[in-house]
Amino acid sequence: MKINEFIVVEGRDDTERVKSAVECDTIETNGSAINQTTLAVIKQAYDTRGVIVLTDPDFPGDKIRNTIRDYIPGVKHAYIDRDKARSKRGKIGVEHADIEVIKDALINVSTPFEEGNESISKDVLIDLGLIVGKDARRKRAMLSQKLNIGHSNGKQLVKKLNAFGYTEQDVREALLDKNGSEK
Repeated sequence: MKINEFIVVEGRDDTERVKSAVECDTIETNGSAINQTTLAVIKQAYDTRGVIVLTDPDFPGDKIRNTIRDYIPGVKHAYIDRDKARSKRGKIGVEHADIEVIKDALINVSTPFEEGNESISKDVLIDLGLIVGKDARRKRAMLSQKLNIGHSNGKQLVKKLNAFGYTEQDVREALLDKNGSEK
């Protein structure tokens, strides 16, 4: 599988793992030490061939992803579930993900809409038990995995769902199991 866009990863080990999964060019941020020079390189890549951000599913990875998104609003995002990026020793990172998981993440790339319309409100997510409640964390994790939007806390979930244009109906359908009852 060949990817036309540049794939932004955090480091050398991520590059090696991604290149063993797909044929592509990568840009490394050198971890959370992303600077203006690296952002300029990513912007140039975005302008010429496009960019897909594939960072670790952890706090530093989210911080890098947000920095890039703020600098280049239309950038594409690929997400790997935390449980699928965990090593036997418990470390989390793209370099620990199976080849098929990386391919799947790159097939399910998401492109956020420009800022503007709110497609779903925080109140709806509260009513659905995604923000408040004893089971909210599990429900958010399941929803985030089904919609390929990456791990989210309650505040991030509202922002991501709106950024990707998901509606209340999309969320309700994603929360249903294959028998049609709510999970």
